Amino acid sequence: MTSNLTLLILIGVLVACGVYLVLERAVSKMLLGMILFGNAVNLLIVTVGGPDGRAPILGDHDRVHHDTADPLAQAMVLTAIVITMGVAAFVLALAYRSYTLTTTEQIENDPEDLRVAAQREAERDT
Repeated sequence: MTSNLTLLILIGVLVACGVYLVLERAVSKMLLGMILFGNAVNLLIVTVGGPDGRAPILGDHDRVHHDTADPLAQAMVLTAIVITMGVAAFVLALAYRSYTLTTTEQIENDPEDLRVAAQREAERDT
């Protein structure tokens, strides 16, 4: 099985950019990172799904199935696109709600989490 090296490099770049953006503190950058990561995974599924071929749906007159494309990869990518759209809409709704409450897009550290982390550090030092 051979794969297109250009697509594999593009997938690596998209994953790297997506991970970098997910680690940011702004919600819009996190959303863009999730979308980039999702698109990279979709490209990966299509790339490893096999070589190009004819349409997977055949008529009654064609009984030979040796040159058809794999329909499973296409169905999984279509499902992943719909799920990514739903997650993006949900994150946008959360970002809008957070912005209306705090008037900022940056996510701050929770004071309770900081207290627990300080308590664990104190326990570890003793």
